[in-house]
Amino acid sequence: MDPYLRSILDHLGPLDPIDVLGATPVRLAQLAERFGEGDWERSHAPGKWPARTVLAHLADTELGLGFRFRQAVTVPPGDPPHALQPFDHDAWAARSSRADPYLTLEAFRALRAWNLALFSGFSLDDWNAEVFHHERGFESVDTMVRFLAGHDLHHLDQLETVARG
Repeated sequence: MDPYLRSILDHLGPLDPIDVLGATPVRLAQLAERFGEGDWERSHAPGKWPARTVLAHLADTELGLGFRFRQAVTVPPGDPPHALQPFDHDAWAARSSRADPYLTLEAFRALRAWNLALFSGFSLDDWNAEVFHHERGFESVDTMVRFLAGHDLHHLDQLETVARG
C-alpha cells in the first residue's frame, strides 16, 4: 500500500469513517470558537501551513473528493474505472486560504453535508466501485471514504495543536 495512504488510514484506525466524517464539522466549529484572529495565522509546527490554510485545504479536499466520489459511482456498467484528475493541493490551498476562515468553515460544512447525503444512498456496488489514482493505482470508494476520514483526523490534530497554543 502507498505509504501516504497508509499513514492517513492509520489516523482512522478502527474508527467508523462515517462517524468521523459526521463529527468533523462540529469539531471544526468548536475549534473556530476557540481561535482568536491571530490564531488563524499560526502554524502547528515551523514551516507548516497556518491554521487558515489547513482549514482551506479541508474545504478544498471536500470539494475535490466529492467530485471524485461522484465520478466513481456514475461510471456506466462495463466501462473501465474512471482515471482521477490530479490537483495541486498547495496551489488550491494558497488561493482558498485568502477567504475569511469563517466563510471557509461554512463552505466545508455544506460540502460535507452534501457528501454525507451521497454516502447514505450508496449501494454495496457503489462502495466497491474503483477509480484509478495516478500515484496509488486502483482504489475503491470505500478506501477513498476511509482516506477522507483519516485526513480529517490528521488535520484536526494540527488545528488542535494551534488551539492549545
